[in-house]
Amino acid sequence: MNTYLNLPAPAKLNLFLHVTGRKSDGMHLLESIFVLIDLRDQIDLEELPSGAIERVGDIEWDVEKDLCWRAAKLLQRLAPQKGCRITVRKQIPHGAGMGGGSSDAATCLIGLNRLWGLNLSRTELMRLGLELGADVPFFIFGQDAFAEGVGEVLTPCPIPDFKALVVFPNVSVPTAKVFGSPDLTRNTKSIRILHFPGLVSAFPLALIGRNDLEPVTRSLCPAVEDAFRLMKPISRPRMTGSGSAVFSAVELGSEVCPLAPLPSGWKQWIVKSLKIHPLSGWIES
Repeated sequence: MNTYLNLPAPAKLNLFLHVTGRKSDGMHLLESIFVLIDLRDQIDLEELPSGAIERVGDIEWDVEKDLCWRAAKLLQRLAPQKGCRITVRKQIPHGAGMGGGSSDAATCLIGLNRLWGLNLSRTELMRLGLELGADVPFFIFGQDAFAEGVGEVLTPCPIPDFKALVVFPNVSVPTAKVFGSPDLTRNTKSIRILHFPGLVSAFPLALIGRNDLEPVTRSLCPAVEDAFRLMKPISRPRMTGSGSAVFSAVELGSEVCPLAPLPSGWKQWIVKSLKIHPLSGWIES
């Protein structure tokens, strides 16, 4: 029986992000398209007979706030005698709007579901993932998706294959501050009433909607504004999530040129879209 797994945790891009309202509890209602890309973290899961949950690797914060540790503790409620050591090797930057922490947590849920022999369904894992964060269910859902609600209501939405230049301006965006800004647009009309299938099929030649968080983030984070300024002459930049990463998407066969030179500490990648999460086949629907 397997006692060790080495697993991928892919990043995501938001092709657009509309804020359509706000719930009574203060949570924002969103519409977006989530797409997986081939930039990924790697997660090592090692079963421990002691029943302890250990988190090692990149962690620089209180372990009880760590999404991977919390994911393991959630599943341990169903298997109290089981334990594991979780090692995360990061490639997706923190605070980039690319879902790195949420993806890591989803991969832990998927991997431990198999390692511990729990056999939970995709729906059950998505329900647990929502306890960790609104983006976690998407990575368990495992395919291009139109997202509604706070991001947890997901509908399959196949997107044409594309590649993209993604630029990370070495700054972590304060997401709560962005969503709390009085300047944030919160009443964008639902895109569902528009010609949605046509908009999707035309991507990436034509961009879909906009990112309502972008103006606030650009005003709060000068480095994000700098990224737009550097990318605009050669591309059609758009921010993903609440930032700080900015991307430019093109058709799969088109050429993508990296920026040169980049400011000190910045990173960039040329990525491809993924139709399906690499671990999607590990879960019973």
